[in-house]
Amino acid sequence: MRRPQGPISPTRLESFSDSVIAVIITITALEIRPPQGDNLTSLDSGLPLLLAYVMGFVFIGIYWNNHHHLLRTAKRINGSVMWANLHLLFWLSLIPAATVWAGNFPTDKLPAIAFGVVGIMAGIAYYILGQTLIHADKGNKLDMLLGRDTKGIVSQVLYAIGIGAVFISPLLAYGIYILVSVMWLVPDPRLARGEEEPT
Repeated sequence: MRRPQGPISPTRLESFSDSVIAVIITITALEIRPPQGDNLTSLDSGLPLLLAYVMGFVFIGIYWNNHHHLLRTAKRINGSVMWANLHLLFWLSLIPAATVWAGNFPTDKLPAIAFGVVGIMAGIAYYILGQTLIHADKGNKLDMLLGRDTKGIVSQVLYAIGIGAVFISPLLAYGIYILVSVMWLVPDPRLARGEEEPT
C-alpha cells in the first residue's frame, strides 16, 4: 500500500546540508600544512595558502549561516528545492579546490578568476534556492522577507568587478572578494527576523 505524501519538512534537508558543508570545511583544512621550521622565515612559504584558507573558510561559513536562516524560515520543501539545494552545495564543494589553487599561486590570474566564478555561481545558486522555496510554500512569508535582494545584487556585481580586476592584479581581485565576505559577515537580517516572528 502506498504511503500518503504529506509536506516535506526542511529539517532533514538542513541536516544533510550541514553535513556536506562540514565535509567541505574539513577537506579545505586538510590542505593546510604546518611550517617546515621553527622560525618566522619558515612561515613565508605557507602564508599565502593560510590566507587563502581563511578566505575560503569565511566564504563557506557565511553561506552556512545564511542557509541555516533561510531553511529555518521555510515551512515545507519539495523536489525542486532539494535539487536547488544540491546545486548550491555543488558550487560550495568547489571552494576547497579554488582555495588551494589560489593559495599555491596567489599572483596568477587563472586561480583568481576561478575563485570569482565560484563566488558568482554560488550566489546565483543561493538565489535560485530562495526562489524555489518561495514557490514550494506560497502561503509562507518568505517572499515578503526576501523582497528585493539588494545586497545579493551588489555582491554579484562586485564579484564580476573582481574578475575584471584580475587583469590588473590578482591580489586586487582577492581584496574585492574579501570585501564581499565582509558585507555578509552579519547574517541576512530579513531572515533572522522571519525566524523570530510568530507564524
